[in-house]
Amino acid sequence: MAAVPTEMNGIIIDGKGGPEVLTLARLPVPSAGPGQILVKVSAAGVNRPDVQQRIGAYPPPPGHSALPGLEIAGEVVATGQGVTRWKAGDAVCALVNGGGYAEYCLAEETAALPVPVGLDAVSAGALPETAFTVWNNVFERGGLAAGDWFLVHGGTSGIGTMAIQLAKAFGARVMATAGSAEKCKACLDLGADVAVNYRTEDFVKAVKDATGGKGINVTLDMVGGDYTERNIIAAAEDGRIVQIAVLGGAEVKINVARIMMKRITLTGSTLRPRTREVKAGFARALEAKVWPLVSAGKVRVVLDQVFPLAQAADAHRRMETSQHVGKIVLKVK
Repeated sequence: MAAVPTEMNGIIIDGKGGPEVLTLARLPVPSAGPGQILVKVSAAGVNRPDVQQRIGAYPPPPGHSALPGLEIAGEVVATGQGVTRWKAGDAVCALVNGGGYAEYCLAEETAALPVPVGLDAVSAGALPETAFTVWNNVFERGGLAAGDWFLVHGGTSGIGTMAIQLAKAFGARVMATAGSAEKCKACLDLGADVAVNYRTEDFVKAVKDATGGKGINVTLDMVGGDYTERNIIAAAEDGRIVQIAVLGGAEVKINVARIMMKRITLTGSTLRPRTREVKAGFARALEAKVWPLVSAGKVRVVLDQVFPLAQAADAHRRMETSQHVGKIVLKVK
């Protein structure tokens, strides 16, 4: 294996603002600390939190890379003290706290997973962030079970495409919302039982019609705003609503009496600030329960568009159009 260089190309955030602040720069290659691996990056997923970081709304946790990028796939080239699972040459994909938009990136040993059998590097680079997010929020926090009705807003987002497939794989009935007839068809093609065009239809009414008035057992919402009260109205008794983003606004007005009468759980989470130990638990669950589905082709990574690393700004522009179906990826290698 070739020696690890001292410098690399990476994307810095040069100020706060639009996609144009994403700038290619020469940077020092980081060194693996205790419990860490250094990965030569082949591909890195592009996610909404990267956009939030770019505009100054989602800073990296203290002590972690200031570069954007929360998920990568590539080859291990060095290991830090105490690392036992991985060795140089291993193909991995990993959830990272930052630094993915670069030729080399550090990952925690416990937040890295083997690339699923049959998956190429580009698809593997788009897998961790969505898989970790969906598994924790839908199945662990939301408690989705076979036979439940599951509602995901933004069904053609990276999160949405993964959530539809995993919910179906574990026996749930799925409703998804999306913003066009084409996107609704994409949701149905991924396995959704019902797809609702939120621009022309009321998802609350659609829920009532689809469930015979019983409502939704688990809702995954990245919108917030006025969707929050509508999610409560659409929920079944003992329903769970899990918030993972607030693209429609963080401050909401809700009728608490409805929560009481239906015994609804309204919860949510963010992934990036969670501890190494918590993320390690998510990784173990994914490897045991989700990776076999990916390797078997029962759950796939839906790719929208692939950009070279140097065109990270264009990748962000694509994301901000909200025209994408599935994941946007930066190809590094």
